[in-house]
Amino acid sequence: MRYKFTKMQSLGNDFVILNGVTEDIRITPNIAKFIADRHFGIGCDQIMIVEDLPNNPDNKAYRLRIFNSDGSEVGQCGNGARCFAGYLRDQGLIKGNAVSVETFNTQLDLNLNDDGTVTVGMGLPIIDPVEIPLAVGSQNLTYALEFQGRIIEFSALSMGNPHCVLDVDDVETADVEHIGPALECHPIFPQKANIGFAHYYSRSALNLRVFERGVGETLGCGSGACAAAVAGIRRKILDRRVQVHLPGGSVEVFWPEDDSQVYLSGEIHRVFDGSIEV
Repeated sequence: MRYKFTKMQSLGNDFVILNGVTEDIRITPNIAKFIADRHFGIGCDQIMIVEDLPNNPDNKAYRLRIFNSDGSEVGQCGNGARCFAGYLRDQGLIKGNAVSVETFNTQLDLNLNDDGTVTVGMGLPIIDPVEIPLAVGSQNLTYALEFQGRIIEFSALSMGNPHCVLDVDDVETADVEHIGPALECHPIFPQKANIGFAHYYSRSALNLRVFERGVGETLGCGSGACAAAVAGIRRKILDRRVQVHLPGGSVEVFWPEDDSQVYLSGEIHRVFDGSIEV
């Protein structure tokens, strides 16, 4: 089977997008891993598939399926969702600038802005440990665990996927390579977690690196940017609108005063189109 695809990126976080509206797309974990392989496949952090929804006469809503490079399916990706909106526009699948997208565990509202950026409503942050999920006895602002003979303090929440956020003095020297994969699979995170390393250097900005669950460290992570921003806002060390600087670029995160859904805005780019035999 040969599939047409578009490759897109935001912050260097790259995605292969397949059109399940016009093609019969069948993805297994092994096919996802092959497509994502940077030597034998196309190469990407995640594969995304657009699927139609019933009763969608005005092309205002679609289903989005997201597969990590290890073949696992996930329900959220902020950068990917923003690229997905641009893809829908380029493919003529939406009319106007707004579209609603459903994943298996959330709904995302996307808006294509006049300045070329895309804003996505990421939903409400989840802080209840049962729902994150986080294996602790009670809900707190921060948590602690023992790791290699020392105590690590962290914030935990879900932005459609579980996140652990650590404070660091310098993201450049943070031990992402060793701490990231170890904490990703720690028993305190029953469904694993994305591990963020955040340096909060002003009330309106932070530097961030993210070790993504099922992917590894990436140049950008939209849900990770939201998680780090919300963690800082809840601890009252950040204002409500912040710039998050990642290795691949910057995004803006806004969490209104009413603690409603979190908004993520930033640029997207189409890299190339092609087809692949799977």
